[in-house]
Amino acid sequence: MSLFQALSPGAARVGPGLSAMVLGRARSEGVRLAANEIAALGGTVEQEDEMFTALSAVIDDPTGYGLFVMDCDGYGGLAAGRTAFAMLGGLTERIAVILIADDCPAQSISDDRAAPMLLRPPLSSAALEQALSGRRWLAA
Repeated sequence: MSLFQALSPGAARVGPGLSAMVLGRARSEGVRLAANEIAALGGTVEQEDEMFTALSAVIDDPTGYGLFVMDCDGYGGLAAGRTAFAMLGGLTERIAVILIADDCPAQSISDDRAAPMLLRPPLSSAALEQALSGRRWLAA
């Protein structure tokens, strides 16, 4: 498990004390970019390689996270990401979920909490910034 913290004290906060769980292999470009982008915006990022450990951490501490990001390609693609989203259950009404997958048919960034935001690799800072800029991931 890794922990990233914003280095710039003047960085704009993504949210008040935002903590994010980023699920994916630490060496993944998408995971590194997501973690760095969230940290640069003032959030704290916990990174986990094991899917059930990450989901358990979020489920066991429902007020501890405001964002869940999953690089789906190491776990079975978008179908695995959708399964993880379903396992979060009612938490998805309070936290935002971003799924990153090669087999994502199209990027989808909306305020609809009934579905995760979908991003295609290679990730860009602009796409992540757009996903993080809305109020969708803030607690309702």
